[in-house]
Amino acid sequence: MWEAYKKGYKAYLRLERSLSDNSVEAYLRDLSKLTDYLQVTQQLKNPADIVLKDLQAFVKWVGELGMTATSQSRMISGIRSFYKYCLIEQICTIDPSVLLDAPKTKRALPDTLSFEEIEKMIAQIDLSSAEGGRNKAIIETMYSCGLRVSEVVNLTISGLYLDVGFIRVIGKGNKERLIPIGSDAVKYITIYKESIRSHQTIQSGFEDILFLNRRGKNLTRVMIFYIIKELAYKAGITKIISPHTLRHSFATHLVEGGADLRAVQEMLGHESITTTEIYTHLDRDFLRDTLQRFHPGFK
Repeated sequence: MWEAYKKGYKAYLRLERSLSDNSVEAYLRDLSKLTDYLQVTQQLKNPADIVLKDLQAFVKWVGELGMTATSQSRMISGIRSFYKYCLIEQICTIDPSVLLDAPKTKRALPDTLSFEEIEKMIAQIDLSSAEGGRNKAIIETMYSCGLRVSEVVNLTISGLYLDVGFIRVIGKGNKERLIPIGSDAVKYITIYKESIRSHQTIQSGFEDILFLNRRGKNLTRVMIFYIIKELAYKAGITKIISPHTLRHSFATHLVEGGADLRAVQEMLGHESITTTEIYTHLDRDFLRDTLQRFHPGFK
């Protein structure tokens, strides 16, 4: 009986919320965990018959199976999303997930790179090759604008307003935002476009995609990951890094420099200021370290 609810919920996530395939699958996995629990405990109830106590027992069950507090919190968010859909579709009249408490999680502070480390990575790029020129433009753009990896691989030529120093990106939930872009990134995008990309044979359907692979198609997220990992290795950086590290570094450096948190939120495309506030914790550590190192009276 739950298959029909899952099918409707899937359509809601795709059409009403405009979520990516990856996000839709993640939400459906959360819902499947709930239906697995109902089967195992032989409580095959309809969504309308489930009460808060059932959901609390479910969360306890997944916790005992070894699910981390962070994963539990994300899963609870998925269950709440499902019940929001149920209310809209009048599948139920009461949302049992409203009072469902997520386990307390300590927000992990991500690894960041210093400006010097980023410069060191960029210095490893072989600019004598076409791929090197492209990669330099990619890294400069990611750090200059704080882009998600999905945003950089989907960056379009029609979304470049380099003459006025802005780019337009499509973020999560198909939301557009305009981001200022630094002069170095503008310089290397221009060099790449005019001296490298213009000589490529571009596959049909990819004419507007800015960064292309050697076959004239868009780069994959995995390819960006490999590019960054290789540059970090060559630069002798031993931190655990990924494309997201450049985004974290962008935000951290802004906050450390005194940028307004709302402006950082806007540039990162965070829906909630709470997501951006993680960088204030990084900033406090930075301030404390600065005082300890330079203030003679600070103990």
